[in-house]
Amino acid sequence: MSEQPGPLPLLAAEEVDILVVMDNFVDLLLAGDQRVERLSLAADGEVPRDTLVAEHGLSLFITIGGGGVQTSLLMDAGYSQLGVPHNLDLLGLDLSGVEAVVLSHGHMDHFGALPEVLRRVGRPVPLVVHPAAFAGPRYLVPPVGERMRFPGLQRRELEAAGAQIVEARRPFLAPSRLWAATGQVERTTPFEKGLPIAFREEGGELIPDPLEDDQGVVIHLKDKGLVVISGCAHAGIVNTVRHAQRLTGVERVYAVLGGFHLGGMLFEGIIEPTVEALRELSPRVVVPMHCTGRKATEAMARAFPQAFVLSSVGSRLHL
Repeated sequence: MSEQPGPLPLLAAEEVDILVVMDNFVDLLLAGDQRVERLSLAADGEVPRDTLVAEHGLSLFITIGGGGVQTSLLMDAGYSQLGVPHNLDLLGLDLSGVEAVVLSHGHMDHFGALPEVLRRVGRPVPLVVHPAAFAGPRYLVPPVGERMRFPGLQRRELEAAGAQIVEARRPFLAPSRLWAATGQVERTTPFEKGLPIAFREEGGELIPDPLEDDQGVVIHLKDKGLVVISGCAHAGIVNTVRHAQRLTGVERVYAVLGGFHLGGMLFEGIIEPTVEALRELSPRVVVPMHCTGRKATEAMARAFPQAFVLSSVGSRLHL
């Protein structure tokens, strides 16, 4: 994979807020601090009958300010058709001003409510996606048991909902220049091998699926360093961060957050090298989400006692 001819001309952001619209976990009793604002259990003294929901999926609403400009984007849209719209309503979140929607990759736990999300924008909006997100059909083929077929991403449905599909293998620099989608992540670590049981159908045959559509979002936070946001990090969270460093020419890493895909027995063996590699990057904020898994999340909490933040649906990170 060839690199960009020079560093991405990102503008330095002065503030970044990330609202967790959907994640695998919700806890309305968590305490906040200077980095994270937790949703109040009650509004105007009344505990509501309805509540935010969690599901095995991810969706993040990201607001960025810098140079007198403020912009926003939505990254991913959860698993079901119901969860993200429900949470958007309870959070009172208006999507009409988003600069773009970014799809981290073409798995159903990231595009479940995408058509409804696009309709809520209310105008044609760029949907930034790697072309391989439309590949397939895709399957999980475990060592024991039957193969499992993934739902596919439907181009026509997305376009009918208002998507202006931007297929990009290379990085996508937002018009505001305050953020970029990483495009296809270069894989250089010896331990991050992707999802070994992932396959896709081509020409009537099953072949290993490298999930080359996996991408993240990168922001350069002024005087602090990079904010690197992953969906599932099928390319590896360390690879994703290092890729962001190469793209931007910025070495300092301030925050790493998103799904790290270290859950389950297939990935237990790479938790330790992942933690050690992240230690070398010295992030000041670490927020594992979604597919990171309990064991890896606990390992991150031990390794980064000051930097670690527990993600919960409805939490707002102030970076």
